[in-house]
Amino acid sequence: MDLNPTDPAHSPPSSHEPGEPAMPEAEVQRFEAMRRELLAVIEHITHGVEGLLETAVEGLGVYRVTNPGGPKHSVQKPVFAVIAQGSKQLLIGDEVVEYDPMHYLVASVDMPVVGRVLIRSPDEPYLGLRLELDIREIGDLIGDEHLPQDIASDGASRGLYVNRLDCALLDAVLRLLRLHQNPRDIAILAPMVRREILYRLLMNGQGALLRQTVLQDSQMNRVAKAIRLMRDSYAQSLRVEDIARDVHMSVSSLHHHFKQVTAMSPLQYQKNLRLQEARRLILTADMSVALAAHTVGYESSSQFSREYSRLFGAPPLRDKRRWQEEETAIL
Repeated sequence: MDLNPTDPAHSPPSSHEPGEPAMPEAEVQRFEAMRRELLAVIEHITHGVEGLLETAVEGLGVYRVTNPGGPKHSVQKPVFAVIAQGSKQLLIGDEVVEYDPMHYLVASVDMPVVGRVLIRSPDEPYLGLRLELDIREIGDLIGDEHLPQDIASDGASRGLYVNRLDCALLDAVLRLLRLHQNPRDIAILAPMVRREILYRLLMNGQGALLRQTVLQDSQMNRVAKAIRLMRDSYAQSLRVEDIARDVHMSVSSLHHHFKQVTAMSPLQYQKNLRLQEARRLILTADMSVALAAHTVGYESSSQFSREYSRLFGAPPLRDKRRWQEEETAIL
Protein backbone atom coordinates (compact mmCIF):
# COMPACT_ATOMS: atom_id res chain seq x y z
CA MET A 1 0.00 0.00 0.00
CA ASP A 2 1.47 3.36 -1.08
CA LEU A 3 1.58 5.67 1.91
CA ASN A 4 2.64 8.69 -0.11
CA PRO A 5 0.12 9.33 -2.88
CA THR A 6 0.22 13.13 -2.71
CA ASP A 7 3.20 14.00 -0.49
CA PRO A 8 1.42 16.82 1.41
CA ALA A 9 4.74 17.83 3.01
CA HIS A 10 5.54 19.53 -0.30
CA SER A 11 2.22 21.35 -0.54
CA PRO A 12 1.97 24.18 2.04
CA PRO A 13 -1.26 23.95 4.03
CA SER A 14 -3.92 26.45 3.15
CA SER A 15 -6.18 28.28 5.58
CA HIS A 16 -9.11 27.32 3.36
CA GLU A 17 -9.65 24.05 1.51
CA PRO A 18 -12.42 22.83 -0.80
CA GLY A 19 -15.51 21.91 1.16
CA GLU A 20 -14.43 23.87 4.25
CA PRO A 21 -15.88 27.31 5.11
CA ALA A 22 -13.44 30.19 4.70
CA MET A 23 -12.23 31.94 7.88
CA PRO A 24 -12.77 35.70 8.20
CA GLU A 25 -9.52 37.56 7.45
CA ALA A 26 -9.02 38.63 11.07
CA GLU A 27 -9.44 35.01 12.17
CA VAL A 28 -6.93 33.86 9.55
CA GLN A 29 -4.33 36.33 10.83
CA ARG A 30 -4.92 35.28 14.44
CA PHE A 31 -4.67 31.61 13.52
CA GLU A 32 -1.42 32.11 11.60
CA ALA A 33 0.11 34.04 14.51
CA MET A 34 -0.74 31.23 16.93
CA ARG A 35 0.54 28.61 14.49
CA ARG A 36 3.87 30.44 14.25
CA GLU A 37 4.08 30.55 18.04
CA LEU A 38 3.31 26.82 18.26
CA LEU A 39 6.13 26.13 15.82
CA ALA A 40 8.57 28.35 17.75
CA VAL A 41 7.71 26.82 21.14
CA ILE A 42 8.07 23.21 19.97
CA GLU A 43 11.25 24.13 18.08
CA HIS A 44 12.69 25.55 21.32
CA ILE A 45 11.60 22.66 23.57
CA THR A 46 12.86 19.94 21.22
CA HIS A 47 16.18 21.54 20.25
CA GLY A 48 18.76 18.75 20.06
CA VAL A 49 16.11 16.00 20.35
CA GLU A 50 15.24 13.30 17.81
CA GLY A 51 11.90 11.61 18.40
CA LEU A 52 9.50 11.99 21.32
CA LEU A 53 10.17 14.18 24.35
CA GLU A 54 7.82 13.96 27.34
CA THR A 55 7.08 17.39 28.79
CA ALA A 56 6.58 18.39 32.40
CA VAL A 57 2.82 18.31 31.74
CA GLU A 58 1.53 14.79 32.35
CA GLY A 59 0.46 13.06 29.15
CA LEU A 60 1.82 15.81 26.87
CA GLY A 61 4.67 14.90 24.55
CA VAL A 62 6.37 16.84 21.74
CA TYR A 63 8.11 15.49 18.65
CA ARG A 64 11.02 16.45 16.45
CA VAL A 65 11.81 14.13 13.53
CA THR A 66 14.62 15.03 11.14
CA ASN A 67 15.16 11.50 9.77
CA PRO A 68 11.70 10.03 9.15
CA GLY A 69 12.80 6.84 7.42
CA GLY A 70 10.16 4.51 6.04
CA PRO A 71 6.67 3.69 7.32
CA LYS A 72 6.51 2.69 11.01
CA HIS A 73 4.14 0.11 12.51
CA SER A 74 2.63 0.88 15.90
CA VAL A 75 -0.50 0.70 18.01
CA GLN A 76 -1.91 4.21 18.23
CA LYS A 77 -3.16 4.85 21.77
CA PRO A 78 -6.05 7.24 22.49
CA VAL A 79 -4.56 10.66 21.76
CA PHE A 80 -5.17 14.13 20.45
CA ALA A 81 -2.36 15.22 18.11
CA VAL A 82 -1.38 18.47 16.40
CA ILE A 83 1.36 19.11 13.83
CA ALA A 84 3.34 22.35 13.81
CA GLN A 85 5.52 21.54 10.78
CA GLY A 86 5.51 18.73 8.23
CA SER A 87 2.70 16.23 7.77
CA LYS A 88 1.81 12.64 8.54
CA GLN A 89 0.01 9.76 6.87
CA LEU A 90 -1.56 6.82 8.69
CA LEU A 91 -2.67 3.57 7.12
CA ILE A 92 -5.64 2.02 8.95
CA GLY A 93 -6.55 -1.25 7.29
CA ASP A 94 -6.62 -0.19 3.62
CA GLU A 95 -7.56 3.42 4.37
CA VAL A 96 -5.02 6.28 4.31
CA VAL A 97 -5.58 9.22 6.68
CA GLU A 98 -3.49 12.39 6.26
CA TYR A 99 -3.12 15.45 8.45
CA ASP A 100 -1.00 18.59 8.56
CA PRO A 101 -0.70 21.89 10.51
CA MET A 102 -4.24 22.86 9.51
CA HIS A 103 -5.81 19.73 11.03
CA TYR A 104 -5.72 17.69 14.22
CA LEU A 105 -6.03 13.98 14.81
CA VAL A 106 -8.06 12.14 17.45
CA ALA A 107 -7.73 8.43 18.23
CA SER A 108 -10.38 7.32 20.72
CA VAL A 109 -9.39 3.61 20.92
CA ASP A 110 -6.19 1.59 20.47
CA MET A 111 -5.65 1.39 16.71
CA PRO A 112 -2.94 -0.64 14.93
CA VAL A 113 -1.60 1.72 12.26
CA VAL A 114 1.24 2.19 9.82
CA GLY A 115 2.50 5.77 10.01
CA ARG A 116 4.76 7.84 7.81
CA VAL A 117 6.17 11.27 8.65
CA LEU A 118 6.76 13.62 5.72
CA ILE A 119 9.15 16.58 5.75
CA ARG A 120 10.60 18.97 3.16
CA SER A 121 14.19 18.55 4.38
CA PRO A 122 16.16 17.91 7.61
CA ASP A 123 16.32 21.71 7.95
CA GLU A 124 12.53 21.73 8.31
CA PRO A 125 11.92 18.79 10.66
CA TYR A 126 8.58 17.32 11.59
CA LEU A 127 7.42 19.12 14.75
CA GLY A 128 4.27 18.21 16.62
CA LEU A 129 2.65 17.27 19.89
CA ARG A 130 0.34 14.63 21.26
CA LEU A 131 -1.84 14.66 24.35
CA GLU A 132 -2.94 11.34 25.82
CA LEU A 133 -6.71 11.08 26.20
CA ASP A 134 -8.08 9.81 29.49
CA ILE A 135 -11.46 8.14 28.98
CA ARG A 136 -12.35 8.84 32.62
CA GLU A 137 -11.84 12.59 32.10
CA ILE A 138 -14.04 12.46 29.01
CA GLY A 139 -16.69 10.57 30.98
CA ASP A 140 -16.60 13.18 33.76
CA LEU A 141 -17.05 15.97 31.23
CA ILE A 142 -19.92 14.21 29.48
CA GLY A 143 -21.60 13.87 32.86
CA ASP A 144 -21.52 17.65 33.39
CA GLU A 145 -25.08 18.97 33.30
CA HIS A 146 -23.91 22.11 31.48
CA LEU A 147 -22.43 20.26 28.50
CA PRO A 148 -24.67 20.74 25.42
CA GLN A 149 -26.47 17.50 24.65
CA ASP A 150 -27.31 18.07 20.98
CA ILE A 151 -24.23 16.44 19.45
CA ALA A 152 -24.75 12.81 20.51
CA SER A 153 -24.96 10.32 17.68
CA ASP A 154 -25.64 6.59 17.80
CA GLY A 155 -23.92 4.01 15.60
CA ALA A 156 -20.18 3.32 15.57
CA SER A 157 -17.72 4.86 13.14
CA ARG A 158 -13.92 5.05 12.82
CA GLY A 159 -12.06 5.19 16.12
CA LEU A 160 -9.56 7.59 14.53
CA TYR A 161 -10.39 10.77 12.63
CA VAL A 162 -8.95 14.06 11.40
CA ASN A 163 -10.70 17.41 11.77
CA ARG A 164 -10.05 21.08 10.96
CA LEU A 165 -8.07 22.97 13.63
CA ASP A 166 -9.57 26.28 14.72
CA CYS A 167 -8.44 29.26 16.78
CA ALA A 168 -10.23 28.28 20.00
CA LEU A 169 -8.68 24.81 20.11
CA LEU A 170 -5.23 26.02 19.03
CA ASP A 171 -5.30 28.70 21.73
CA ALA A 172 -5.96 26.06 24.41
CA VAL A 173 -3.17 23.86 23.02
CA LEU A 174 -0.72 26.75 23.24
CA ARG A 175 -1.70 27.51 26.83
CA LEU A 176 -1.14 23.88 27.81
CA LEU A 177 2.23 23.79 26.04
CA ARG A 178 3.40 27.01 27.71
CA LEU A 179 2.86 25.38 31.11
CA HIS A 180 5.90 23.18 30.38
CA GLN A 181 7.97 26.33 30.84
CA ASN A 182 6.13 27.34 34.04
CA PRO A 183 6.23 24.21 36.25
CA ARG A 184 4.71 25.85 39.32
CA ASP A 185 1.47 26.48 37.39
CA ILE A 186 1.05 22.92 36.11
CA ALA A 187 -0.71 21.31 39.07
CA ILE A 188 -3.49 23.92 39.12
CA LEU A 189 -3.81 25.02 35.50
CA ALA A 190 -3.07 21.87 33.49
CA PRO A 191 -6.28 20.02 34.53
CA MET A 192 -8.32 23.13 33.64
CA VAL A 193 -6.77 23.49 30.18
CA ARG A 194 -7.01 19.74 29.51
CA ARG A 195 -10.72 19.91 30.31
CA GLU A 196 -11.12 22.84 27.90
CA ILE A 197 -9.34 20.89 25.15
CA LEU A 198 -11.61 17.89 25.71
CA TYR A 199 -14.63 20.20 25.58
CA ARG A 200 -13.45 21.66 22.26
CA LEU A 201 -12.89 18.18 20.85
CA LEU A 202 -16.38 17.06 21.91
CA MET A 203 -18.00 20.15 20.37
CA ASN A 204 -16.00 20.23 17.11
CA GLY A 205 -16.63 18.34 13.89
CA GLN A 206 -16.79 14.64 14.66
CA GLY A 207 -16.77 15.12 18.42
CA ALA A 208 -19.87 12.94 18.69
CA LEU A 209 -17.65 9.97 17.81
CA LEU A 210 -15.42 10.71 20.80
CA ARG A 211 -18.47 11.04 23.01
CA GLN A 212 -19.79 7.66 21.87
CA THR A 213 -16.62 5.99 23.14
CA VAL A 214 -17.70 6.54 26.73
CA LEU A 215 -21.50 6.66 26.39
CA GLN A 216 -22.84 3.50 28.01
CA ASP A 217 -24.72 1.19 25.64
CA SER A 218 -23.57 2.96 22.46
CA GLN A 219 -22.12 0.70 19.79
CA MET A 220 -18.79 2.58 19.94
CA ASN A 221 -18.61 2.07 23.70
CA ARG A 222 -19.22 -1.67 23.32
CA VAL A 223 -16.51 -1.92 20.65
CA ALA A 224 -14.14 0.04 22.89
CA LYS A 225 -14.79 -2.48 25.67
CA ALA A 226 -14.13 -5.34 23.26
CA ILE A 227 -10.84 -3.73 22.26
CA ARG A 228 -9.78 -3.40 25.90
CA LEU A 229 -10.62 -7.07 26.51
CA MET A 230 -8.60 -8.14 23.48
CA ARG A 231 -5.69 -5.86 24.35
CA ASP A 232 -5.49 -7.27 27.87
CA SER A 233 -5.58 -10.91 26.69
CA TYR A 234 -4.15 -10.81 23.17
CA ALA A 235 -1.87 -13.84 23.80
CA GLN A 236 -4.84 -16.07 24.59
CA SER A 237 -7.01 -17.94 22.08
CA LEU A 238 -9.73 -15.63 20.82
CA ARG A 239 -13.35 -16.70 20.79
CA VAL A 240 -15.36 -13.93 19.21
CA GLU A 241 -18.48 -15.45 20.75
CA ASP A 242 -17.05 -14.87 24.25
CA ILE A 243 -16.07 -11.26 23.48
CA ALA A 244 -19.51 -10.56 22.00
CA ARG A 245 -21.23 -11.99 25.08
CA ASP A 246 -19.05 -9.94 27.44
CA VAL A 247 -19.90 -6.67 25.67
CA HIS A 248 -23.59 -7.56 25.17
CA MET A 249 -23.54 -7.76 21.38
CA SER A 250 -24.41 -10.44 18.89
CA VAL A 251 -21.49 -11.97 17.00
CA SER A 252 -22.63 -10.45 13.71
CA SER A 253 -23.12 -7.01 15.29
CA LEU A 254 -19.67 -7.14 16.91
CA HIS A 255 -18.04 -8.05 13.60
CA HIS A 256 -19.87 -5.26 11.77
CA HIS A 257 -19.22 -2.45 14.26
CA PHE A 258 -15.70 -3.62 15.13
CA LYS A 259 -14.72 -3.32 11.48
CA GLN A 260 -16.38 0.09 11.26
CA VAL A 261 -14.27 1.35 14.16
CA THR A 262 -10.92 -0.33 13.43
CA ALA A 263 -11.08 -1.15 9.68
CA MET A 264 -10.31 -4.80 10.53
CA SER A 265 -12.04 -7.86 11.94
CA PRO A 266 -11.53 -8.94 15.58
CA LEU A 267 -9.23 -11.79 14.44
CA GLN A 268 -7.16 -9.44 12.25
CA TYR A 269 -6.96 -6.97 15.12
CA GLN A 270 -5.69 -9.64 17.54
CA LYS A 271 -3.14 -10.86 15.01
CA ASN A 272 -1.86 -7.30 14.55
CA LEU A 273 -1.55 -6.78 18.32
CA ARG A 274 0.35 -10.06 18.68
CA LEU A 275 2.77 -9.28 15.87
CA GLN A 276 3.37 -5.71 17.07
CA GLU A 277 4.23 -6.96 20.55
CA ALA A 278 6.43 -9.76 19.19
CA ARG A 279 8.31 -7.24 17.07
CA ARG A 280 8.88 -5.03 20.10
CA LEU A 281 10.25 -8.01 22.05
CA ILE A 282 12.58 -9.02 19.21
CA LEU A 283 13.83 -5.54 18.33
CA THR A 284 14.10 -3.79 21.68
CA ALA A 285 14.12 -6.57 24.30
CA ASP A 286 16.52 -8.77 22.31
CA MET A 287 14.25 -11.80 22.73
CA SER A 288 14.71 -14.81 20.46
CA VAL A 289 12.23 -15.24 17.62
CA ALA A 290 10.92 -18.55 19.00
CA LEU A 291 10.38 -17.17 22.51
CA ALA A 292 8.72 -13.99 21.22
CA ALA A 293 6.34 -16.04 19.08
CA HIS A 294 5.42 -18.25 22.03
CA THR A 295 5.06 -15.26 24.38
CA VAL A 296 2.43 -13.60 22.18
CA GLY A 297 0.44 -16.82 21.68
CA TYR A 298 1.78 -18.50 18.55
CA GLU A 299 2.17 -22.29 18.66
CA SER A 300 3.71 -22.58 15.18
CA SER A 301 7.02 -20.76 14.52
CA SER A 302 6.60 -21.14 10.76
CA GLN A 303 3.13 -19.56 10.87
CA PHE A 304 4.53 -16.75 13.01
CA SER A 305 7.36 -16.06 10.53
CA ARG A 306 4.93 -16.05 7.57
CA GLU A 307 2.53 -13.62 9.21
CA TYR A 308 5.38 -11.46 10.55
CA SER A 309 6.86 -11.18 7.04
CA ARG A 310 3.47 -10.34 5.56
CA LEU A 311 2.93 -7.47 8.00
CA PHE A 312 6.44 -6.03 8.33
CA GLY A 313 7.86 -6.87 4.90
CA ALA A 314 10.69 -9.15 6.06
CA PRO A 315 11.26 -12.22 8.30
CA PRO A 316 12.02 -11.44 11.98
CA LEU A 317 15.84 -11.68 11.88
CA ARG A 318 16.17 -9.72 8.64
CA ASP A 319 13.75 -7.13 10.01
CA LYS A 320 15.92 -6.83 13.13
CA ARG A 321 19.09 -6.26 11.07
CA ARG A 322 17.28 -3.62 9.03
CA TRP A 323 16.05 -1.89 12.18
CA GLN A 324 19.55 -1.92 13.69
CA GLU A 325 21.00 -0.40 10.51
CA GLU A 326 18.38 2.38 10.57
CA GLU A 327 19.11 3.12 14.25
CA THR A 328 22.85 3.27 13.54
CA ALA A 329 22.27 5.64 10.62
CA ILE A 330 20.27 8.00 12.82
CA LEU A 331 22.97 8.02 15.52
